Amino acid sequence: MSFGPTMVNDVIHTPALAGSRLMLHDIDERRLLRAYRLGAKLNAAAGAPIVLDYTTDPSRAYDGATFCISSAEVGRFEHWRQDYEIPQRHGARQINGENGGPGAVFHSLRSIKTTLGICADIEKHAPEAFLGNLSTPMSRVTLAINRATKLTNVGVCHEGPIGVHRLARLLRINPRHVEARASGINHFTFFTEMWDRRTGEDLLPRVRTMFAHKRFDFSPRSVALTKLAMRSAVLLGALADQLYAPIVAHMVREHGLVPCSVDSHIGEYLPFALDIGTYHPKTVDHFERLDRTTERWATWVADTRVPLPLRRIGHSLEEVVPIIAARWTGEPARVMAVNVPNATNLPNVADGAIVEVGATVDGDGVHPDLMPAVAAPIAAIIATQVELQDMIVEAALTGDAELACEALAADPCAPSDERACRAMFDELRALQAPHLTF
Repeated sequence: MSFGPTMVNDVIHTPALAGSRLMLHDIDERRLLRAYRLGAKLNAAAGAPIVLDYTTDPSRAYDGATFCISSAEVGRFEHWRQDYEIPQRHGARQINGENGGPGAVFHSLRSIKTTLGICADIEKHAPEAFLGNLSTPMSRVTLAINRATKLTNVGVCHEGPIGVHRLARLLRINPRHVEARASGINHFTFFTEMWDRRTGEDLLPRVRTMFAHKRFDFSPRSVALTKLAMRSAVLLGALADQLYAPIVAHMVREHGLVPCSVDSHIGEYLPFALDIGTYHPKTVDHFERLDRTTERWATWVADTRVPLPLRRIGHSLEEVVPIIAARWTGEPARVMAVNVPNATNLPNVADGAIVEVGATVDGDGVHPDLMPAVAAPIAAIIATQVELQDMIVEAALTGDAELACEALAADPCAPSDERACRAMFDELRALQAPHLTF
């Protein structure tokens, strides 16, 4: 439900893909049937431009596939809560435990196992297919795909386009008029350029001036309002997640660097994140509520006979379907963010590490941008995360539990006490053993 309906709707609303066959595949038949019913309604509302099908059988799912899009988690919120709460109890200083922090080591191990299982089916039944991966932790999962498979692939995340949209709205500019470039690693990328397409104006100075305003001091009143929003309606919580950003404001004010993502993402890689501001939402609570709401909405839309204006739902900010369309038609397209092995794209980041940069896509493939060196204040943080990428992926691929434990202890947000790290690791390992490779 995180990406499924959006991906289906994006394919439906991409004229270059009209006439294509879109196969929905899952191992849970009940959920798959609901997804199909919802997808069928979206397709019918747009005049049925594609052929929609579904199956639980991987041999049938991948038969004849030219492109695959993968987004999968096992027990997402049950495990995310464990990844967050258990490290906190052992003294970790992490914000989320989803993509960074010691808890994210276990998220990475689970997600790598799940995604490589999917990749094995693709390699068996459609080895020439192009894979767009949406599963997180993006950097680590993408590195595992590149090390363990021969699939042509790219990791795709929406944080860059969403960041442009958010900042444009704050500047009171129509997002369609704003273009930007950014670089870094997934969920820790920073804008290097941002300009108004109509005038050519450099917008980054305006963004820095904006964040210097006192409203981004996040006073006790704004903190209280954020807490209330996070506990109330889901949409208000989503708005608060996007706009309550003391860590983003700190990075802009102290270093002049404008992050693409919000606090709950960039803060995962910063050992000092909890020292910035007086409040940090427990994001797993918000997203679990959002997920339940999405599940109820999807079920109702799939089954209701009430006429709905589904044809008015246009293309999303996601970039994976535009990538597929450009590869299919050969017509070059610019995308803001792809996750790929570094090949001097970021000159002061280790070659082979998974970096996130913009790209041009055409019939010959994905051509990542060559970007300037990463700014000094964040280069060391990225270097640490690159080392963790390597350790965690190696641990997942070899089944090396001790290496995974070393990676957990090496995370900047882990407690300094080795015994606490070991106790945390053993507790999470015992709870999640069926989903690990050791």
